[in-house]
Amino acid sequence: MKVLKLSQCSAKEKKLINLAIEAREHACAPYSNFKVGAAALSKKGKIFQGCNIESADYTLTTHAEMQAVNCMVYAGEAPLVAIAVVLKCDQGYPTPCGLCRQKLREFSTPDAVVLSVNLDEKNKVKEIYKMTLAELLPYSFGKENLNK
Repeated sequence: MKVLKLSQCSAKEKKLINLAIEAREHACAPYSNFKVGAAALSKKGKIFQGCNIESADYTLTTHAEMQAVNCMVYAGEAPLVAIAVVLKCDQGYPTPCGLCRQKLREFSTPDAVVLSVNLDEKNKVKEIYKMTLAELLPYSFGKENLNK
């Protein structure tokens, strides 16, 4: 995992981050107040955005990464080659949860890049953690592990 500043990111990475910030503005998090935005880049070069949408029954909550991936798959654009996930995380790292890691694993290229972006109190980029999906989810389980 590398820790980057926004100025160290490529133009494509900056675009993903900015679109994830934009998506986060649409998040609906009335219970947790934990807003998340995501922007997924398909192998064909299209970008799909997502935000978290909470429900009083948390099992019905949509995660930002899942929404972006689902939109990409629905459009016939899978696999994903990069994703930016943006949130404000006061403790720990601003990385996707376990469910989202598995969803990314299912619909990404083996070398997919994950940009986990932590925002400051003014919703500006504070820090960026860049890693591959394999670094984020080592020893993962996928379709190749299933009996045929």
